[in-house]
Amino acid sequence: MAYLIDSDWVIDHLLQTPEATALLGSLAELYWRQGRYAEAEPLHQRALAIEEAALGSNHPEVATTLNNLAALYTAQGRYAEAEPLYRRGLAIREKTLGPEHPVVAQSLNDLAELYRLQARHAEAEPLYRRAVAIRERASPEDPSFAAILNNLAVLYREWGRPAEAETLFRRALAIREATLGREHPDVAATLANLASVYHVQGRYAEAEALYRQAVTLKERVLGPEHPDLAETLHNLATMYDAQGRDSEAEALFRRALAINEAALGREHPNVAATLNNLAVLLHVQGRRSEAEPLYLRALAIRERVLGPGHPSTLGTLASLAALYDAEGRHNEAEALRKRATTSGRQSSR
Repeated sequence: MAYLIDSDWVIDHLLQTPEATALLGSLAELYWRQGRYAEAEPLHQRALAIEEAALGSNHPEVATTLNNLAALYTAQGRYAEAEPLYRRGLAIREKTLGPEHPVVAQSLNDLAELYRLQARHAEAEPLYRRAVAIRERASPEDPSFAAILNNLAVLYREWGRPAEAETLFRRALAIREATLGREHPDVAATLANLASVYHVQGRYAEAEALYRQAVTLKERVLGPEHPDLAETLHNLATMYDAQGRDSEAEALFRRALAINEAALGREHPNVAATLNNLAVLLHVQGRRSEAEPLYLRALAIRERVLGPGHPSTLGTLASLAALYDAEGRHNEAEALRKRATTSGRQSSR
């Protein structure tokens, strides 16, 4: 007697096994890279439930999925939801792998990154430093160690400690060039980060040389349509904007926007970031009729993808309100400011 197999049942059954969580995680990561956060979240949550049921709540694989879900929340600015997941993952790894394991260093780094994004610099620094110490003892020439050095350097740059940032970026660059080769994308990323230190210090000539070196390397290694290239183009445009080099800045913002729209989709947060900065540039030039639709589009993306209370969303609301004020549209401006106040309060609860 023949039996018909229900393929949907088979797929659902297979996805209840721990082995299937890798597939769920890979699909979730794909959605995340595309800015499709709402579709990625249930996949991570399903993987977590499967692993907890099959492996127990304190298994290292559970910690990995907790970390992945926390990273997704972090990308959306859902910091209050991300923090307990990162902390739980760190505790599991310390207990099961030991406090000096390199994977523990990764958890420390990720939690520190969360604090950095919230400007909780004093809390982030000791976590980064502990991660650096663990990685340095285990593998001081490993690219993973360079990545943590890089992140600590970003913290110092943002914290107004550029000399320390420069030292760490240069150390990360030396490791990456030695281990990965001078033509590696991570080398280009570190060059761009070092450029950003010079940028914030007003050392524009030095910054421009490094930004351009990073752009050339990324074009050669990643191709002219890669979103990592768009990121460096965006940052170089921001520096040109600060220097009053408006036409050069506008051209780079538009190129970065085109790359990101093609590579990441029109609803990605990186698209919103470039729309917003291009709108600011046009706004300052008095080209308000061109700036307004860019602000509105950036705002719609950020509200939908990041949420109404995310700092980036609130920043776009403030910029658009300023534009309306400049045009004498004070009622519309005041409505936006009230909207920002309400959203900010709700997100801080």
